[in-house]
Amino acid sequence: MTLLDILRTAFFALRGNWMRSALTSLGVIIGIAAVIVMVSIGQGTQAEIDKMVSGLGSQRLDIGSSGGMGPGGARMAQGSRWSLNVGDVEAIRNEVPEVQYAAGSLRGGAQIVYGVNNTSTQWQGVQADWFPINDWQIAQGNGFDAADYGGGSKSVLIGETVRKTLFGEDSGIGQAIRIGRVPFTVVGVLGSKGQGGFGQDQDDIVVVPLETARRRLSTSQDMPPGAVQQIAVGVDDARNLDSAQSEIEGLLRQRHKIEPGADDDFSVRNIAQIVATRTATTNLMSKLLGAVAGICLIIGGIGIMNIMLVSVTERIREIGLRMAVGAGPSDVRRQFLAEAMLISLGGGVIGIGIGVAGALIVGKIGDLPVQLDTQVVLLAAAFSICTGLFFGYYPARKASLLDPIEALRSQ
Repeated sequence: MTLLDILRTAFFALRGNWMRSALTSLGVIIGIAAVIVMVSIGQGTQAEIDKMVSGLGSQRLDIGSSGGMGPGGARMAQGSRWSLNVGDVEAIRNEVPEVQYAAGSLRGGAQIVYGVNNTSTQWQGVQADWFPINDWQIAQGNGFDAADYGGGSKSVLIGETVRKTLFGEDSGIGQAIRIGRVPFTVVGVLGSKGQGGFGQDQDDIVVVPLETARRRLSTSQDMPPGAVQQIAVGVDDARNLDSAQSEIEGLLRQRHKIEPGADDDFSVRNIAQIVATRTATTNLMSKLLGAVAGICLIIGGIGIMNIMLVSVTERIREIGLRMAVGAGPSDVRRQFLAEAMLISLGGGVIGIGIGVAGALIVGKIGDLPVQLDTQVVLLAAAFSICTGLFFGYYPARKASLLDPIEALRSQ
């Protein structure tokens, strides 16, 4: 028998009991659809993580104040939240070779007012290195100059969201706005960044020089001279993050005179480590989801094997007749294997359609990121073929080993 004859015979055999064939392929349909949807979600999530990495910066460390524990286990005073200062910033920049940029900052929230327009947003008081560390560009106007950083100038840079809220289509450059009760002059507009990796609007921000923030916006916070809330550090190479973190921790412990064994009064956050942990977690979840989808495929394959074994039992006399008129064991084996393949392949095609549609629906109406990949679809098709081959072989072999005479005697 030719391949076409085998496929035609298998098709007519399955059509004779199409409902059973359709139900048998259901496990494969669910398994293939699950594989496509789950893997697409996993890849979409990974893409979101990559986007978050590019937004946060893969070569930076963030250092914050934290109320540590003093000798004997007693918690340090509330003032310990101001454990960092501009001297620490300069020491980190000058004494840690791997550090390319270092910038202290203060932050807070305030009402921003221009005429009858106003908005509630976050302000940042920063040093010059804050801009390259966070990859901020000036889209319109000018940035701060040395005099602004040193003299407590009332110059302000605004984000795109703030600009639209206050000025509409106008740039706002040269206009006077109030941050809280303090008047400022807009000297520039920050380049738009859009939504951040954690869903926040990065353009909803105003930036002032650090000394300006200290003197005019943070006066109610009982702040020690020169204190900063956070230090952002840019390292020359991502591979040097761990060594730079270790050196910075040692330097700050020395500067803050922390005794051996005592807790730090600061915390260092390695963003690359956080992202790597989240990536590993996402990969693990993708594998778990893939395993669930794989189990669906195995169940579908067992269903195919079960139905094919039943089919062999029901068609023993037919098999005997085929052998009696000249069909060999290999012909019988190929026919039953072709039937299993058609069930699996048909289920695979339907499953691919449902999987692609399901992934697109999840991406449209769900909160999960989805990224479809042609390779995943092709891999799912290959899985459906392999499922038919693997689980259809045993019933096909059993049919081919029947004795023709005994088969003809079967009722």
